[in-house]
Amino acid sequence: MISYLKNEYKELVRQAKSLDFKTVYIFISVAIIIFLSLTVASPSFYYDHFGKNRLESRIYWFLLDGSFMFFIPVISIKLIFREKLSNFGFSKGDLKFGLITSSVFFAVMFIIVCIVSSSLEFRIAYPQGGEALRSNYKLLFFYELCILVYMLGWEFLWRGYMLFGLKEKLGLYTIFIQMIPFFILHKGKPEIELFASILAGIILGIQALRSRSFIYSWILHWLVMVSIDVISVLRFNYNF
Repeated sequence: MISYLKNEYKELVRQAKSLDFKTVYIFISVAIIIFLSLTVASPSFYYDHFGKNRLESRIYWFLLDGSFMFFIPVISIKLIFREKLSNFGFSKGDLKFGLITSSVFFAVMFIIVCIVSSSLEFRIAYPQGGEALRSNYKLLFFYELCILVYMLGWEFLWRGYMLFGLKEKLGLYTIFIQMIPFFILHKGKPEIELFASILAGIILGIQALRSRSFIYSWILHWLVMVSIDVISVLRFNYNF
């Protein structure tokens, strides 16, 4: 029995040594980031420790979670991998391709948002910060800037750090790998948005790889979120 276990252990060690450090590190670090995201950076954590204000909990979530998703990968890239951020999509890349595809994607998404926002489910769900944003447009503007910070971290984690970091070893399969957690973390959103996140994750992954930049998916995703919130507010206030 002991001899058997020793042999199994040796084989396990041998296989572990054959693994690529960078690939393993990215998978584990992303898991840790998501753990932090779901625990200390969540609105429920704010409710349990700081207060029950919905708007404040969302601002806390956007700023802290966005920071985790952005700075942990940046520190890992610079101090652990000792690579340039541009290797992970932090550059303008192919500007022409990025701007054209983002414009087309946004136009399509804007039409879809206009259609689905007519449902009561959407008008109730957005903005996620609650009713205060429906009557205070200055507050809504600040809220959208907080989402911009959150989207910076969100898009860099998936379409920068994970996508470009894994591409060397996993090739184009990394498009689908980064799509899966992206989709799962949309749990709790309206069903239409949840399902659409599958296609969105794939499309944004392809765009990022082709443009060699996550910047376009960051701005695009933010503009879509802004349009969802603004259209939902206008529909709620003016009932159209």
